[in-house]
Amino acid sequence: MKLRWSRTLTLLPALALALGFASAPAAAADAPTVRSGWNDFSCKPSAAHPRPVVLVHGTLGNSVDNWLGLAPYLVARGYCVFSLDYGQLPGVPLFHGLGPIDASAGQLATYVDRVLAATGTDKVDLVGHSQGGMMARVYLKFHGGAGKVNALVGLAPDNHGTDLDGLTRLLDHFPGAKQYLSKLTPGLTDQIVGSDVLNRLNAGGDTVPGVHYTVIATKYDEVVTPYRSGYLDGPDVHNVLLQDLCPVDLSEHVAIGIADPVAFHETANALDPAHATRTTCLNG
Repeated sequence: MKLRWSRTLTLLPALALALGFASAPAAAADAPTVRSGWNDFSCKPSAAHPRPVVLVHGTLGNSVDNWLGLAPYLVARGYCVFSLDYGQLPGVPLFHGLGPIDASAGQLATYVDRVLAATGTDKVDLVGHSQGGMMARVYLKFHGGAGKVNALVGLAPDNHGTDLDGLTRLLDHFPGAKQYLSKLTPGLTDQIVGSDVLNRLNAGGDTVPGVHYTVIATKYDEVVTPYRSGYLDGPDVHNVLLQDLCPVDLSEHVAIGIADPVAFHETANALDPAHATRTTCLNG
């Protein structure tokens, strides 16, 4: 009984983290497929939208479920849109983004190169939800992405980590919990405030030259806490609070990435600032 209780105490923080980071719908394929016109590698960018858009899902998401709203939205506006699966763990289908973030950034690097080769373009635009918005910065800084990316849009990204409203601090009170969690799901502990990955990523400044950054946050974020930890500081950064655009928007961490038309409109503005229009509640 004592051993069982000890293991339960060790698992509780992991469970709290896992439940907090996403509630992805259980559907769709385990690999990128052509859905509503996206992940079509025969797509050639137009003069109006000359760069392909690569969508980077969040923790426990995948290349399809995370983008059932935004991908068709962008395709309908004339973009070539692609999405990848990353951070897979052996024997865990559909729920990705759990592997080491540095390795996931390497997967993103390989995928971007594939998209560039297929579309014949020199640069892509990236849109990342949650971990996807932060992990993309690891790609930019450490995996050669800076010269291949024009813009990065983060939807509720955890750029400076999260404390899950203080829950992560409880890990120190359970001997072995953090080590267990790091071994089992390193993609989770890499996102905790003060992790080695985040310290390296944010040392020397939040941005790299030549990339345009947009962060779209929500004050109702229950995962990236405080929500301002997603904001970036730099010479080419636009930090946006969803409720400044639409005060009655109640979207939280998951909804801002998968279903919020106000966030989608602001994303489209960030991808094509020359033709941006005012984002309001009526955009939905």
